[in-house]
Amino acid sequence: MTIKVASTAATRAIEAAADRSGLSYRQMMLKAGRAASAYLQSRFACDSGTVVVFLIGKGNNGGDGLVMALDLARNTAADIRLYLLDARDADNEQLRSAIREELNTAIAANDSDGETLSEWLGDAAVIVDAIFGIGLRLPLRDRASAFLDRVKSLLSLRASGNCEREIIPAGDSLRGEIGRPFVLALDCPSGVDCDSGAAAGNTITADATITFIAAKTGLLTFPAAEAVGELVVSPIGVPEDLPELKNIGATLVNGELAATLLPPRPLNGHKGTFGKVMIAAGSPNYIGAVALSGESASRSGVGLVTIATSRLLVEIVSSHLREPTWLPLSSDGGAINEQAAPEIASSARAYDALLVGCGLGLHHGTRAFVERLARDGGLPPLILDADALNILSQLPDWWSELPDGTVITPHAGEMSRLTGLAVTEINADRWLIAKKYAAQWRVVVVLKGAHTLIAAPSGRTSVIPFKTDALGTAGTGDILAGLIAGLRAQGLGAYDSARLGAYVHASAGMSAAEKNGSSRSVIAGDVLTALGGAFARLERA
Repeated sequence: MTIKVASTAATRAIEAAADRSGLSYRQMMLKAGRAASAYLQSRFACDSGTVVVFLIGKGNNGGDGLVMALDLARNTAADIRLYLLDARDADNEQLRSAIREELNTAIAANDSDGETLSEWLGDAAVIVDAIFGIGLRLPLRDRASAFLDRVKSLLSLRASGNCEREIIPAGDSLRGEIGRPFVLALDCPSGVDCDSGAAAGNTITADATITFIAAKTGLLTFPAAEAVGELVVSPIGVPEDLPELKNIGATLVNGELAATLLPPRPLNGHKGTFGKVMIAAGSPNYIGAVALSGESASRSGVGLVTIATSRLLVEIVSSHLREPTWLPLSSDGGAINEQAAPEIASSARAYDALLVGCGLGLHHGTRAFVERLARDGGLPPLILDADALNILSQLPDWWSELPDGTVITPHAGEMSRLTGLAVTEINADRWLIAKKYAAQWRVVVVLKGAHTLIAAPSGRTSVIPFKTDALGTAGTGDILAGLIAGLRAQGLGAYDSARLGAYVHASAGMSAAEKNGSSRSVIAGDVLTALGGAFARLERA
């Protein structure tokens, strides 16, 4: 199943189209609530000792919460409690059912001192946030803000150890903390704008968010993404071929999609079958970039890696990397100079992809090298990273002479230099910036960061579901560039090689953090080691 990424307006248009096509709003609400119930049951042993407190708003999100509560009540032994922010109409179908099931129910207006809320949240093993959903717009109104303040404060008391308990879910993937209940948000954590990714200071931080039909843009945008936890998307029966859904150009790259992008591996293949990549990289200050990008490309499955760098670096790095072949280049004190451009250009024509930039440095001779190489018309598909981008950013219309299918891999700082925009402007709307400049420059833009974005000139965009500080360390960008280049050389298109490379890279970062026991101690070499496992998971998908 392809998971789309949609705005709240697009989601509402999809819902309306689904309703017209025969999948009613009521049916979608029932499916949403039951999907959330099934998710929670897959993670927790919802036995008689499990208190699940539902925080219910007055809108459709609250309706989803009531359906979920009823499903849990009917199918588990959990102690279900409903705390309503507002009274619902007496003829509300879900509320009438809750009354028939004799679910423990309280209304905020009747709990002015907050005693019931405090007691229930103190007992809770699980809290289900069904307050606002996708309809929230900031700033919050006073009453809503005060309610979130109260909930946040009570949760902080639990986390501080004033209410000691240990929550042990049934599944291994979600581990509760001593003194803190597990928080599941329906559609969107309360306090978050699902379009912009803005978040109020009193946002209820979720351990997991289950959203429906499509992922919402704001859930994949910081600061809101900080409050999302694990993101789960449930299609709730909306047909994939519904035009309003099918025509959305933004996609979440999950494992299922990434697995379809893997290049074929015929058993009778040889190194020529799997492509050849050349990497022009390195300078005396950034020797490690040569090794990291070269080994990463080698581990992508490509048949042959050739590293083009200064003779000084060849002598240093070749003793550590046995797999690549080497092309010593003209240099000044180890920094690649302008005379290396024709050496690369003539040799690279026999390759399937060329990566330029990792650790090149900014020596004046290296600047001339990049500028001259960019003007060469006979290069194979290009991947440009790091200092290649920093050098090109100084040239007017630098993109105009690049070959079709070029991939660039900037982080926010490099994107700032390329566009002239402040980093704050870029981070304020990463989706818009990536799409705009991919179209203007006619390149595939890989805008790196938590929830890396990939944008194609056609307007198609993809987002990587992972967010981890494990990748916030020197050298991991070189690994990503090498992966993309290796996949490009194996025959993948520019957009797909970028999507698959970014997914595998982030997945390996997550695995490295798990293996180390802490994301804090991850280094680039750990990510390299984890690449094999990341590919293996896709091959089993």
